[in-house]
Amino acid sequence: MFTGMIFIFAPLIVGYLFSISNAKVLETVNRATSQLIYVILGLMGLSLAALDNLGSNLQTILLYTFTFFICLSTCNLLALPLIDKAMPLKTDGSQNKLPLSSMALESAKLILVVGSGLIIGLLLPFELHWVDSASEWILFILLFFIGIQLRNSGLTLKQILLNKHGMVIATTIIITSLIGGVIASFILDIPLFNALAMSSGFGWYSLAGILMGDAFGPVYGGASFMLELLRELVALVVIPLLIRTHPATSIGYAGATAMDFTLPVIQTTGGVRCVPVAIVSGFILSILVPVLMLFFVSLTN
Repeated sequence: MFTGMIFIFAPLIVGYLFSISNAKVLETVNRATSQLIYVILGLMGLSLAALDNLGSNLQTILLYTFTFFICLSTCNLLALPLIDKAMPLKTDGSQNKLPLSSMALESAKLILVVGSGLIIGLLLPFELHWVDSASEWILFILLFFIGIQLRNSGLTLKQILLNKHGMVIATTIIITSLIGGVIASFILDIPLFNALAMSSGFGWYSLAGILMGDAFGPVYGGASFMLELLRELVALVVIPLLIRTHPATSIGYAGATAMDFTLPVIQTTGGVRCVPVAIVSGFILSILVPVLMLFFVSLTN
């Protein structure tokens, strides 16, 4: 787990070491960041195409997925806007505010790229075992570019690493997600600790699916994977639409992915001032995913 955290932070730290005064070079970095977002989204679509057939358990998996998604999302979104009111966070994205239709179109483009990758992966007969590795390397490049942007944004290391907004957002997500898990356990009539474990994925679909599958079998594993993946996909829509008016809500809903996968989208649409908040929030949630999941799993034995 901590080895993975080092790999995530290493490109950010290395990028932060580069002080660039040339405006053209910085513009090239910004443009490359935006373009690589679409590349990694396409690869995510390909990875979906490589999933095994879930077979006869698909109906139960979908029921669990959408029940938890509604319960967790509702609880999260009821609380997160209160942070925006109590602790307003300034964004420094594009000064020219886009109309709602334009922001919705931008979100739709992101989803379209994922869908295109999925269709290509299903239709074309080629191996997809390389997709996960390629996504990781491209993600490292993205984080390196974001590190450069952070260094040249005027933000200090203290602002990046110690951010009260990020800690409050993470705490809110943890509490409201567990409340949502309790509600889902009653609706689905499943053991409480099973539900609490499933509610502790916070958007980290790969690890959550593995831990839940190992603990409770393929139905829970598949449902947890799809739940966190769905959360990530919805976050891609929510972030561009809401981040200028509700930055804490947008960052919080991204969950653990705010420190890696959705971080470039947060930076592009909300500006670099949102990045330290996203990193702190995502970092806390990422660390607690295995801790909380394994804790609740241990209580079921």
